[in-house]
Parts: sequence; structure tokens; C-alpha cells
Amino acid sequence: MSRRAQQPIRDPLVSVVMPAYNERPTIEEIIRRVLAVPLRKELIVIDDCSTDGTRELLQQLQRELGFTLLLQPRNTGKGAALRAAFAQVRGDIAVVQDADLEYSPEEYPELIDLICSGRADVVYGSRFLGRHRVFLFVHYMGNRLLTLLANVLYNTMLTDMETCFKAMRVEVLRSMTLRSNRFGIEPELTAKIFKRGYRVYEIPITYDGRGYEDGKKVTWRDGLVAIWTLIKYRFTE
Repeated sequence: MSRRAQQPIRDPLVSVVMPAYNERPTIEEIIRRVLAVPLRKELIVIDDCSTDGTRELLQQLQRELGFTLLLQPRNTGKGAALRAAFAQVRGDIAVVQDADLEYSPEEYPELIDLICSGRADVVYGSRFLGRHRVFLFVHYMGNRLLTLLANVLYNTMLTDMETCFKAMRVEVLRSMTLRSNRFGIEPELTAKIFKRGYRVYEIPITYDGRGYEDGKKVTWRDGLVAIWTLIKYRFTE
């Protein structure tokens, strides 16, 4: 199924969705950077029952800065947090922003440009096309293998399937029912986007990767889940 060009979006409302779990060292800086981006936007932050003081800091920042804050009653994972936030978006374009400092909100204008011009429905920010920290070979190889599997299963040419930096028309989100609770949300989104024939572009982004000592949470088990998710949604809905 191929999708036709959409009408350009002029002066879009950008819904920035930010899941957070135990990100106290970085959460204030990333929120202030998001809010400083010169776009019309709403910010929705979802705390996934943090235990390190992130939740309390977010409540303080919300009173000061006025963004939307959702508080999960228990820790259910990134996917569940994103699904809760996606249900609240009011904008024309949704952007996913992690609560650490790996991805740069200053690059939102480039991320949404092809959507605003009507050429794309979804844009992936590829860490392997742009400037990135030379870091964690095992994650690089795992991502390459997962991206290769996605390209084989869905007949596409992605370079970075597991990127968290995605922008899409809100209608794209509304067209699918997402089910993953944890990190399987990334391959599930990719699978359902390509199965529906949306026009996907990649652009180079800046990536400042972190290690486990800095709070990185993805493990090899999540890679196995991603493999299963890509295969499952290739043949089922």
C-alpha cells in the first residue's frame, strides 16, 4: 500500500512525548532544552514510577514551567508510558524524546521539515548517518542486526531501526493500536508504520550515547524481544 503526498502543515503544533524513569541527573536540562526550541509545541512528560527523585523534581518543574505531566501508578515500561502519552497528544506532529541527553531537541526543525512540506508521514533520526559518539560496539552490532532484520522483513532500507528519535503525523499514531509495554515499542512502531505503507524518511542526527554506568537501560534481552516483535507483526496485526 502506498501513501499519497499530504497537504503541507503550516505552523504545526508539535507534541513532544517524553517518557522518564529514574532520570533525575538529566531531566531538568532536557525539559528546559525542549521548551526552548523555537516551535509551537506541547510537552507531555510521563514518569514511569521513578524511585530516584525524578517524580518529585518533575512535579516541581511542572508547577514552574507548565508542561503536561502524567504519573504512572506503577512501573510498567517505556512502551506503556508512551501509549499513555500518545493518547493525550493534541498536535499535528508527534515527536518522541528520551529523558536523557542522548538526542538533541535543537534538531526538531530538521526532524519535522519533510513532514511539514508534505513529503513524509514519518521521519527517523538516524544515529549512523550523522555525528555520533564512538561508543559501545555491542550496541552498534545489535542495532545493525535488528535493522537488517527489519529491512528484510519489510522490504525497506533503514539504517537505524532502533532510534528513539522519531517524528510522525499524529494521524499515523491514530491509525494503529500499540501493545508493547517495554522497549518492544520501537520495533512495533516500525513494523506497523511499514505495514501501512507510510512514507518514511531518515535524516542524520547528532547522538551522544551513554553507557550503563550513566543509566542506560536497554539490555540483550530487549534485543530478543525486538526480534520476536518484528517477526510477529510482519504476519499479524
